Amino acid sequence: MGKRMSASRRGRSPGRTGSLLGAAALTAGLLAGCGSDAGLKINVYYAPEDNFQSVVDDCTKASGGRYEVVYNKLPRPADGQREQMVRRLAAGDDSLDVLGLDVTWVSEFAEAGWIDEWTGEAKAEATAGVLPGPLETATWNGKLYAATKNTNVQLLWYDDRLTPTPPKTWDEMIQQAQALKAQGKPANVVFTGAQYEGLVVIYNTLVESAGGKILSDDGKSVVMDEGAIKALEMLKKVTTAGITDPSLTNSKEDEVRQAFQRGNAAFELNWPFVYASYAKEKKDELKHFKWTTYPEFEAGKPAKTTIGGYNLAVSSTSKHKAEAYEVALCLRSAKNQKFSALKDGVPPTIESLYTDTLPLDATAPQSDDNPSMDTKYPMRETILEALKDAAVRPLTPAYQNASTVLSKVLSPPSEIDPRKTAEKLKEELADALQSKGVIP
Repeated sequence: MGKRMSASRRGRSPGRTGSLLGAAALTAGLLAGCGSDAGLKINVYYAPEDNFQSVVDDCTKASGGRYEVVYNKLPRPADGQREQMVRRLAAGDDSLDVLGLDVTWVSEFAEAGWIDEWTGEAKAEATAGVLPGPLETATWNGKLYAATKNTNVQLLWYDDRLTPTPPKTWDEMIQQAQALKAQGKPANVVFTGAQYEGLVVIYNTLVESAGGKILSDDGKSVVMDEGAIKALEMLKKVTTAGITDPSLTNSKEDEVRQAFQRGNAAFELNWPFVYASYAKEKKDELKHFKWTTYPEFEAGKPAKTTIGGYNLAVSSTSKHKAEAYEVALCLRSAKNQKFSALKDGVPPTIESLYTDTLPLDATAPQSDDNPSMDTKYPMRETILEALKDAAVRPLTPAYQNASTVLSKVLSPPSEIDPRKTAEKLKEELADALQSKGVIP
């Protein structure tokens, strides 16, 4: 699997580390993508993804020589990706054609007028067979502004030697962990508790699973209802029950993965990338590494797990919009979503691919070099189950600001005072919403 540290596959980056290096990389990409007179070039700005160049090459080939698709690789940190695109778009740069947007950026870019609406045949093709949750992330004010490329959703991972029957609810998980601790066995619940987007994802999942709201549906006002307060209570409960590691407040996705693999935890809440890592590093024990859907907040009510992923938008400043739409559709076609899922570990947004059992090359036998969803995604049915009733992060042009406030106020989770923290979030989120679309 690929190791792309994207905004939502592995949580949002906490800051702008690497932005200067990223700027140099972008400049080099621009020279490569725009400095040639050899013919029409369609510039794609996208996060680092190990095998994405193969997808780009496939779309160049599909054009029949009408244009070349150029992959301008953005910085690895999510904030650096957004910052560089925002600055260029705000300056009216017309060399940007197709933009790879984290699912939380579409509303901001649409509200700012930096990306065009999808209509007609392009819209019909971009929405065909797409799961509702991912599709919602590509929509703003009832209009489609991007085509979904890949999605993601967290699962509950466990070792069946410790817990043959996984917990159904958060309360059961806490109780099982405490029982294991009393027996001197690995007991911790590990999740992304550092002050960054990963903590926001955990909290949003709790809020949505409790039937609550952080912001209004139009993203213009703060709600923070009883469900949001109950979510604060649960976050406080799990982090003060003696079943989290002291390193929780420094834990991001990979630290969480490593803690579980070292045998320091009983339960891991994380993205599906952990399966490939476990298969590579602990192959002899892989048969005991199990998964299930996220714990329910309330027994009998399935969790609504926060999704991640990337969407493809067409820049409003592009000089080649017809070709840009064509390229975006090619990059996220069913064939290429399947390729990216199998080669880079990014779950597809097209529902039918989860039941596609053919290997990548359907004309050749299945093998390690010619995998299928069966071999690479044994947890695909669980992922699909979670995606069918998923949650999205609050849709607002000011999400960048809102996320910063949420992660700051929620950290450290053990010091949450549910009612007081809710009031503080109301106040600070209200201020954050007044600064939407701020350029870093």
